Amino acid sequence: MKNVLYTLFAISICLMLGKLANYLLAALPASLYGMIIYALFLQLNWFSPDKITKTNQWFIKHMGVCLVPAGMGIINHFQLIQQHGIALVVIIFSSTFILLTVIGYLSERYLITPDNIKSKAPTGSR
Repeated sequence: MKNVLYTLFAISICLMLGKLANYLLAALPASLYGMIIYALFLQLNWFSPDKITKTNQWFIKHMGVCLVPAGMGIINHFQLIQQHGIALVVIIFSSTFILLTVIGYLSERYLITPDNIKSKAPTGSR
């Protein structure tokens, strides 16, 4: 129980500092500033990683509870999903395929250079 309170305290402090940073800088969302501060404090050992690990693992394991509002939005618009479900599935799969194809093509074109090909060429007798 102490570790849970310690973790909640650490996250709350970082979120409050993130809200302060957002108020002063206003470039990023407060939660993102808070996450950066949380990671920084853990890296600097200002918060004990040993005390935080178990609670963070529990939070990650039960993160689906945070996605309930998105699920409720889907339920509220279920008729639209029934009407356009096949189109949505086709769009999701085709856009994923196109994205993966373009990224694969661009990575081969720009990341593979002639130097890389020569260094990986098999050495055999001609």
